[in-house]
Amino acid sequence: MIEYLELRNLTVFTGLTLEFSPKINVIIGENDTGKTHLLKAGYGLCAGASLLKNKPDIGDDELQAALTAKLVRLFMPLDDKLGKMHHQGASDQAYLSARFAGGQKIAATFFNNSRALAVQDRANSEQYQAEAVFFPTKEVLSFMKGFNSLYEKYGLSFDQTYQDICLLLDLPEVRPETLHEKSKWAMAEIERICGGHFVFYGGGKVTFKTENAEYSANSMAEGFRKAGILSRLLETGAIKPGVSGPLFWDEPESNLNPKLMKLLVQILLELSRNGQQIILATHDYVLLKWFDLLMDKGKDDHVRFHSLYRDADTYEIKVASTEDYLKITPNPIDEAFGFLINQEIENDMGRLGK
Repeated sequence: MIEYLELRNLTVFTGLTLEFSPKINVIIGENDTGKTHLLKAGYGLCAGASLLKNKPDIGDDELQAALTAKLVRLFMPLDDKLGKMHHQGASDQAYLSARFAGGQKIAATFFNNSRALAVQDRANSEQYQAEAVFFPTKEVLSFMKGFNSLYEKYGLSFDQTYQDICLLLDLPEVRPETLHEKSKWAMAEIERICGGHFVFYGGGKVTFKTENAEYSANSMAEGFRKAGILSRLLETGAIKPGVSGPLFWDEPESNLNPKLMKLLVQILLELSRNGQQIILATHDYVLLKWFDLLMDKGKDDHVRFHSLYRDADTYEIKVASTEDYLKITPNPIDEAFGFLINQEIENDMGRLGK
């Protein structure tokens, strides 16, 4: 679980700090305020967990090389150069740091001509072994077959979150008795609303089965494919409440019919109630509002809203965080929705005036 993230002179950020809720975090903001970059930075700093799980005594050089490669593949800077991720015009070094729930910390720096990160702090890092999951914007079931081998061999124009999730989807399912009860519930709900379930045969081959027939995954609606990805991540144990690391999700609403969003929010709330930290970025009013309407303080729900915005004077990216939906400010999602309502009222009054 990630508690704190600090970014300085990294891509669009000159200086930003966030304290995350251990349950659900919703990040909003206009385009070009760094929502996806923030998710990738947090996910990249969690990447050491997979190394540390198998090699707790890893040296600084190996850790630095691995984190550098991860960040470059996540952000895809010009010419694949780490230094291109340095904030343009900044004279100080770039700095990124994360603190985790057990007191572990990772912090690293680089300059605009650096070829590799320099790890400045890795306090108790060998104790952090909870692997994070990143759910990218595009669904992957439609192009998953053969993707992993192509990604390693050719310079595909996909950042590494797509390869990472394809690898997780191709893992075998865990034994049913080891599945969390809420994982089983979520999988059943997704199967109910989709009218069947996705079957993973390995090597990226995926089909969709109903009681009476089997279809190509590509023949299914994109929103169902996205729901199927979530179900599969639960089935393989990649997402296991109380065990897995943070779930980073960029624009869950993409390709999803608004009618599916209530169920999605219900699932995310149930997972968070059982120990799954969730950090997502959204542009969608329906998704944002469902969190406000469905969270239950009696079940100890906690949603923290983080609004990214540009300072009017300095043009720097700032963040305002709150636990109160009504106090989200600025709130470009709500403002845009309100503008539409006002525009509709004006149009109706104009028609009546005629």
